[in-house]
Amino acid sequence: MDIKGNNISIIGAVRSGIGAAKLAKKFGAIPFVSDSSDRQRLQRSILQIESERIDYECGIHSEKVFDCDFIVTSPGIPTESEILSKAKERKIKIISEVEFASWFCKGKIISITGTNGKTTTTALMAHTLNECGLKTYSAGNIGKAFSEIVLDVKEEEFVALETSSFQLDFIDQFKPFFSIILNITPDHLDRYQNRFENYIASKIKISENQDENDFFLFNADDYNTYSTMKNKRVQKLSFSLKKEVPAGAYSKNGKMFFSWFGSTEEVCSVTDLFIKGEHNVANALAVLSIAKTLNLPNKKIRESFKSFKGVEHRIEFVRELNGIEFYNDSKATNVDSVTVALKSFNKPIYLILGGKDKGNNYDQIRNLVKQHVKKIYAIGISAQKVKNYFAQIVETEIKESLESCVITAREEASPGSVLLLSPACASFDMFEDYEHRGRVFKEAVNRLS
Repeated sequence: MDIKGNNISIIGAVRSGIGAAKLAKKFGAIPFVSDSSDRQRLQRSILQIESERIDYECGIHSEKVFDCDFIVTSPGIPTESEILSKAKERKIKIISEVEFASWFCKGKIISITGTNGKTTTTALMAHTLNECGLKTYSAGNIGKAFSEIVLDVKEEEFVALETSSFQLDFIDQFKPFFSIILNITPDHLDRYQNRFENYIASKIKISENQDENDFFLFNADDYNTYSTMKNKRVQKLSFSLKKEVPAGAYSKNGKMFFSWFGSTEEVCSVTDLFIKGEHNVANALAVLSIAKTLNLPNKKIRESFKSFKGVEHRIEFVRELNGIEFYNDSKATNVDSVTVALKSFNKPIYLILGGKDKGNNYDQIRNLVKQHVKKIYAIGISAQKVKNYFAQIVETEIKESLESCVITAREEASPGSVLLLSPACASFDMFEDYEHRGRVFKEAVNRLS
């Protein structure tokens, strides 16, 4: 893709925005980065932008944004935000950072989306393929932005790409070799006019440019992932915890199997998977489906499942102090993820909830909270909503920061209990992203003495 001399406006000055700006400059384009956050919040980003001698603005989206050939938007920018709405009115082309980076990708893309499990599946995919001898990078919402690593990827190599609905909203030519939808449950409804069907439509876009040479893998146990499948050309695979599938992977009687239109083989046992929980078995089946489609050996797949220890910010053990265990589940940005986290402990839980609410319905975890949670610390712009809902069920206190949650819980929790950050909300009200939120939490925990 020739972008030399193009003026490219990049909305958002955090990880993906900076990666896109650097990539644009490398290919001779003229990037301009615009972020409405204030200078203090963007200090680290500004240092990088200035070191690259890239033009930028912060604290405002000025008219200069629209003086461009096209816009690259970051996933943290709402689809219906004022700046993007104005760009649409002026008929300026808008693309996501993953779309932009894909123009320069020589390797094969494994694009992974879903309401839950994306990060773990992406990490496990990269780990398994690498252990089996296929050089694979992980990028997207996990680790580095796609635009940061895309030029490192050689023709015979792979990228396991965690892809959010926000990134899929603005794709154009994005064409993965493998596309995967793990599951779809209500999430981000604040970004989709409180309409679940709009959210589903975004997820389904992952396969819209694929053809008969590509593969689409869906969850056969999740009605929403297969009932709205639009692309009829792509080769279809599926995975299931409940039934046999014609092509793909399934579990039965504690074993994992791979089937390919009449031929079935046992690949490994569920107990070979180091990370526990039924949700992780489903994630592993998705990985197994791709690994076996690539004809990778069963022994290597088993060994990689055994050696994978999980991902940062997903029910991550931080430390134990005076009999209290501290867990970082910052990746839990919706109620479904909190359900998984609460079911993972048989100890009293002190729970940190709140952030940028995405239209959450807390009825789903009401009984779990009643049974397992001793106290809730509510944070962020949704703190009052959290308190209003849970105060009649369990003691709930609004806190100003994660640090104050940690300090108070250390004083109030008894030995044998858990402090769990599992916020059910996005992080953009207080932090750069969920990783930043998780790091702040862990730093606060590790400062305790």
